[in-house]
Amino acid sequence: MRGCLAVPCSDRQSSSPPEAPWKLLSQTEPKASKRMYLRGIQPFPLLPLPQNLMKFLAFLSLLSLVLQKAETASLLGEREREEQSPEEGDTYASLYVGNHTLSIEDYNEVIDLSNYEELADYGDQIPEAKISNLTLPTRTSPTSTVAQKTLSPNLTMAVPTTTGLLNSQSSHGLPTCLVCVCLGSSVYCDDADLENIPPLPQMTTYLYARFNHISHIQAGDFKGLTKLRRIDLSGNSISSIHNDALRLLPALQDLILPENQLAALPVLPSGIEFLDVRLNRLQSSGIQPEAFVALKKLQFLYLANNMLDSIPGPLPLSLRSLHLQNNMIETMESDTFCDTGEHRHERRQLEDIRLDGNPINLSLFPEAYFCLPRLPVGHFT
Repeated sequence: MRGCLAVPCSDRQSSSPPEAPWKLLSQTEPKASKRMYLRGIQPFPLLPLPQNLMKFLAFLSLLSLVLQKAETASLLGEREREEQSPEEGDTYASLYVGNHTLSIEDYNEVIDLSNYEELADYGDQIPEAKISNLTLPTRTSPTSTVAQKTLSPNLTMAVPTTTGLLNSQSSHGLPTCLVCVCLGSSVYCDDADLENIPPLPQMTTYLYARFNHISHIQAGDFKGLTKLRRIDLSGNSISSIHNDALRLLPALQDLILPENQLAALPVLPSGIEFLDVRLNRLQSSGIQPEAFVALKKLQFLYLANNMLDSIPGPLPLSLRSLHLQNNMIETMESDTFCDTGEHRHERRQLEDIRLDGNPINLSLFPEAYFCLPRLPVGHFT
């Protein structure tokens, strides 16, 4: 049956109520209450139902194909981006193998175990390691010399090299390098409850024996230590140092003795460059006349927080820093720093002079500073 969804109704009866311009013909005549009245709307033609349905289905099929193609193209583009720029930390991102699969049958073709030794031969790439220096010393006799163990070019175990040194005992009755830490040419005896200087290896270059209970330095405590460059005995209770204890040390450069109880200085070797005797009980009478002028290499002289009543001198021309703060200095000589007979005399290296914390009025001695690059630090009123 060929029919339409709706056709205009042209037949009207005068006795019936006015009908709508459109009338449904696909079903029986509805009752008056179910009739549709579309007033003021002109009728329009509608396509046959089968033809509309075919076009609609064709449109859905075409839309499905378009979406499928777009999704495929999106997946391919995403895969190409992943292959070209792998994410950070993705170790296996660059190992893309495509669609190839690895089976047990072709495993031998991928890795040939018969050539394993040939593939793992790295003899041409890895240098041969020599550990001849780490061999343990052989014991030939109870008094044999113990060889030095070299761990690295910059770090060596300072095992005593002199015969019978391991039998030399500290105040604890133990060998020195068991009480202290011996690393290379440095010996560290900090906070070890020592009461005297322990026997040291002849190769010792740096000695640190801080914060102990050492009270006296004997004449032979550093005997034979011709390579000793630094002695640090800070924070002990040293009240005296024998005159022969230090002067026979030709390589000594740094002597560090703060926070002790020294009232006098011993004879010092001529190679001293750094002398720190702060926080002691040092008096002017405890410094020998011309004790510092013979020290041609002395650059730093720290004598702060003592009991000095005058500036020790004469001072060497090599001096760069002089700290005398917190003493009892009240006056100074006009030639303490400068040669008054030679007004062209200059001491350009001596740039750091500390006299603060003393009762001296520095403005009373203007002629004492003409050769200095800077005025001393202290009171000028």
